[in-house]
Amino acid sequence: MLKSKTFVKKTRSGGVLKIVREHYLRDDIWCGSEVCKECKDEAPVLQEHACIESNLCSFPHYLIPDTNVVLHQIDILEDPLIRNVIILQIVLQEVRHRSAPVYKRIKDAIHEKEKHFYTFTNEHHRETFIEREQGETANDRNDRAIRVAAKWYTDHLAKKTNGGSLKVVLLTDDRANKEKAEQYGLVVYRCEEYIKSLIGNPELMDRLALQPDDQNEITGSKLLFPEHLPLSRIQSGIKNGMFLQGTFHANRDNYLEGKVFINREGEEINEVLLQGLQNLNRAVHQDVVAIELFPKERWVAPSSVVLQDDSPNDEDAEEDETENKLKGVPSDSSVLKPTGRVVGIIKRNWRPFCGMLSQSMIKEATRHLFTPADRRIPRIRIETRQAANLVRQRIMVAIDGWPKNSRYPNGHFVKNLGSAGDKETETEVLLLEHDVPHQPFSQAVLSFLPKMPWSITEEDLKVRADLRHLCVCSVDPPGCTDIDDTLHCRELENGNLEVGVHIADVSHFIRPGNALDQEAASRGTTVYLCGKRIDMVPELLSSNLCSLRSNVERLAFSCIWEMNHNAEILKAHFTKSIINSKASLTYAEAQMRIDDSTMKDDITKSLRGLNRLAKILKGRRIAKGALTLSSPEVRFHIDSETHDPIDMQSKELKETNSMVEEFMLLANISVAQKIYDEFSECALLRKHPSPPPSNYDILIKAAKSRDLNIHTDSAKALADSLNNATVENFPYFNTLLRILATRCMMQAVYFCSGMDSDFHHYGLASPIYTHFTSPIRRYADIIVHRLLAVAINADSTYPDLMDKHKQSALCNNLNYRHKMAQYAQRASVAFHTQLFFKNKGIINEEGFILFVRKNAIIILIPKFGLEGAVFFDNKDKPSPHLSFDSEGPTLRVEEHTFRMFDKVKVTIELKLSFMAYLWWYLPLVFKNFCLFQIPGVSVPVPESEPEAKKPKLDC
Repeated sequence: MLKSKTFVKKTRSGGVLKIVREHYLRDDIWCGSEVCKECKDEAPVLQEHACIESNLCSFPHYLIPDTNVVLHQIDILEDPLIRNVIILQIVLQEVRHRSAPVYKRIKDAIHEKEKHFYTFTNEHHRETFIEREQGETANDRNDRAIRVAAKWYTDHLAKKTNGGSLKVVLLTDDRANKEKAEQYGLVVYRCEEYIKSLIGNPELMDRLALQPDDQNEITGSKLLFPEHLPLSRIQSGIKNGMFLQGTFHANRDNYLEGKVFINREGEEINEVLLQGLQNLNRAVHQDVVAIELFPKERWVAPSSVVLQDDSPNDEDAEEDETENKLKGVPSDSSVLKPTGRVVGIIKRNWRPFCGMLSQSMIKEATRHLFTPADRRIPRIRIETRQAANLVRQRIMVAIDGWPKNSRYPNGHFVKNLGSAGDKETETEVLLLEHDVPHQPFSQAVLSFLPKMPWSITEEDLKVRADLRHLCVCSVDPPGCTDIDDTLHCRELENGNLEVGVHIADVSHFIRPGNALDQEAASRGTTVYLCGKRIDMVPELLSSNLCSLRSNVERLAFSCIWEMNHNAEILKAHFTKSIINSKASLTYAEAQMRIDDSTMKDDITKSLRGLNRLAKILKGRRIAKGALTLSSPEVRFHIDSETHDPIDMQSKELKETNSMVEEFMLLANISVAQKIYDEFSECALLRKHPSPPPSNYDILIKAAKSRDLNIHTDSAKALADSLNNATVENFPYFNTLLRILATRCMMQAVYFCSGMDSDFHHYGLASPIYTHFTSPIRRYADIIVHRLLAVAINADSTYPDLMDKHKQSALCNNLNYRHKMAQYAQRASVAFHTQLFFKNKGIINEEGFILFVRKNAIIILIPKFGLEGAVFFDNKDKPSPHLSFDSEGPTLRVEEHTFRMFDKVKVTIELKLSFMAYLWWYLPLVFKNFCLFQIPGVSVPVPESEPEAKKPKLDC
């Protein structure tokens, strides 16, 4: 033990708590090198024969990067060329504190045996631990500790190699640290110096992150943005109310506009509008920023312009003319929003971004503009010597910084993902862009799967209800292999009905805290793409042992009700069970059985009973105010050999879809009430917040344009209004209105009951709700299963299950994963839609105007679920006279007036030259590759479009 340190900490109650910490040192910590035979008798990690070849270091050597090199050059360190790296404990601790993503990446690199990364615990080695000196900052002490450890390694290895042929090289980009290391007698280089010297891999230079000094060298001298305030001033400004802190959200449809959602509760203003490059001040989507609020006389309404960043590639490009398009705001004070400007960045939320190099910029020069897939991210300036090879390739780029004299942020090339348009490449892009974990399950995870062959044991029979005699069956989409749920309905001797929902008992196979459980919690949900599924749990569980397939015995968790014939619940019972499904049906097959009066078997009788009860349950829900909304959905028919879409059509919903939905909803509500009654502080529930009144503005305007009124005082009032909203000779109008209403809704979220007081589910008109019925594909359901099992004494609890703070943190991740999965699924549909149109030539279809903007109309084509914009202004040609009325809203183009829900005739033609570009944006912007024929108006497509004018699509 080195010494005891005593700290005094104040408690919440005002008391004082004395904390004693003891720091232990050892002298037997292994150096990890194969040349050292004395430290430890283990397989060496650092190998002399695997040293990197370098013109600068002609001797065999190990690398010791300092903290900033690990933080900023992680793309370099991950490269297979980089081997024999010593990661000091002090560096690892500081990286963990400063960047969780980089910490995970460096830990993954350490675990790769082929890379020979070794963690040296310098803070517990007697000869490398140092005390912080009086007046020394923590950062200076850490830098000194790195130098001391590097010096110890240098001397230690010199003794083992008889003259010191094996050395260590310290990598640092800190000038002061480098100078002190040289005075110390160490071999030390800047990261760029060292990477330039490597033999046989010049492309690695492209992956170097630019340092602040380097960034200033490659940008112009003209100041384009205000200086960001230092963090100390920002923090004091937030404390005294001068500034507000929030998360910046860029506008997909207008690169000159964004919103900041205020993070702190209790603020009168929870959303601030930002307009113009100066006020956005280099904020990137999802950054945490500090903003200064403008006085009320400067508040404006959100712009109705669809505006894409197609400015030329020079720093002096004037934005005045473009930003003027944001003006002309209506004077109606009811639509004015608080406005402000970014004064500083509190936390960057940068990640590697997927996209393509802008083709018009690909010349012999090394500096190029990169266009990200996500239109909310600005274009990024990078230096690369591979531009000619990266044409029409999907690549990843990371942002290094955004100087105040640069129109765009600076970044560096990370890696090439593959050819644009290739299905595997595009799938990889959309998974990366939406942060979907899709790596194969590790051996550590797979080691917790049950051993095969697996079968139900005598112990299972003792502790579970044996329901194998019941006539249960599943009803799912075609081709479903991860069957979560089965149903049954039978008449009891007393004349009542017994209805059961039987859910796969996934929690039996996934035990709390092991690697399998942690991986499922991290993934959060299964992601369904067109023709591909990214499982939350390994296939042995998802498609086999947990899938409730027909004619096999399976473990289940059953929710069983006794009901009267009016679908009123008399009793509810929950039990772990064993079932044997009698049939695995599709929705169409189940519907056929119900409709065929000649079928009298037990399965069909059960389905008819379920269907009759479901109609009663649905009617009762709707009467209480449950919403029936709509969204355009399509189904692809995939070629079995090429896996290309050969046909697409709108999804047709049958009565059996509603039947299954009703009983899943009922089970979720029943379980929610049960776990909340038992665990009021730690129940995992799901709520759907009521939308703020302003969300309904566009819906109300759309209805008024057809002389209809929509009431939004409550969910019931909205539901009744939608039910009554019909227009003669326009049967699709009500569907359009429901599509619009869907977009007014808030996102439903998971939450912990002990951390919230509002449980209401607005869309379902239910006071309490959770997810219980899909544990194969949702981790939330696994937690709910565990809570329910404890509630009925079928399983034991564990600390994290009863910790409301940990449950709340878990909910945050589940909400994020669920949202990203939805976006990834939509992107997959968008890509397959383009594949479908690839060889179809010209297609004529009917469409409807969904939104009217100041310079464009957004059109929906129901048959294909397509949504796209038609622009009426063109930089290359004289624009027609446009007159926009926000009250309608209507757009007058010359003598033609367009309003919401107008029917239009559309001619769709995919230009193959654009197939390789930004398909993942949805809705599609049909300008540049589609021709819309609207009565009396032609929006022609040029035969050859300039290279810089590729389609910008929206996600």
